[in-house]
Formats: sequence, structure tokens, C-alpha cells
Amino acid sequence: MPLSEHEQRMLEQMERALYAEDPKFASALEGSGLRTYTRRRVYQAIAGFLVGIALLMAGMVAKQVWLSVVGFLVMLGCAVLAVTGWRKAPKPGEQPVAGAAGAAPTRGQVRQKRSMMDRIEQRWQRRRDEQGGH
Repeated sequence: MPLSEHEQRMLEQMERALYAEDPKFASALEGSGLRTYTRRRVYQAIAGFLVGIALLMAGMVAKQVWLSVVGFLVMLGCAVLAVTGWRKAPKPGEQPVAGAAGAAPTRGQVRQKRSMMDRIEQRWQRRRDEQGGH
């Protein structure tokens, strides 16, 4: 759900206040920190997936069904964590997702979105006028 214009302004003010008050903490919350965190989480999920495979195989060798089931569940959970973590991770040089780290879009991005919405509204109005005139 996109933020309203008022909410975006409030978020920008809070961000500026945070940078003014504690620049070290604010820079730690930027995209590179988030990227490192999500990358680490994905690596941990991959390691957990390998542990799940080991448990699954050990359960099969020891003929312990419950151990195999636990291994499969560990594999499944770690696979879900890895995939969701990979999708949420911002690309290098990319701004983090607004909901993920609380980063507000820049004014240029807001203007670009507004101008796009204005163009869409103008096209819609033209079509309505053309259809209404016929």
C-alpha cells in the first residue's frame, strides 16, 4: 500500500532528524546493512538446508522415519527462508524497498510517480471526453 503524500513528508522529516541526531546509526540502517543481513540470512538458510538433507539421509539409513520427517521439514523451512530472503534483498546500488528499511523515496522519484499518474489521469479524461462526445 503506497504512502500518502503527508505520510511521505513525515517519513522524510523523521529520516532527516535521524541523520541529524545519529548519523552513524542512520547509515547502519541503509541498504548496504540490509543487503549484508539478508545475504547472511540466505547463507544460513542454505546451511540449514544441507543439515536437513543430512538428517533426511541419516533417518533413511537408520530407518527412523521421524528423523527423516524432521530433516524434510528443516529442508522445507530453510528453502522458504532462502527464497524469501533472496527476493527481499536489494540489489547492489539499489535503494532498499520502502517497507523493508523505512527508506522514503526521493523527491525525484515522487515527482516522477506523480507525473506518471498525471499523464494517466489526462489520458483517462481524454477518453471519457471522446466517448461522451460521440
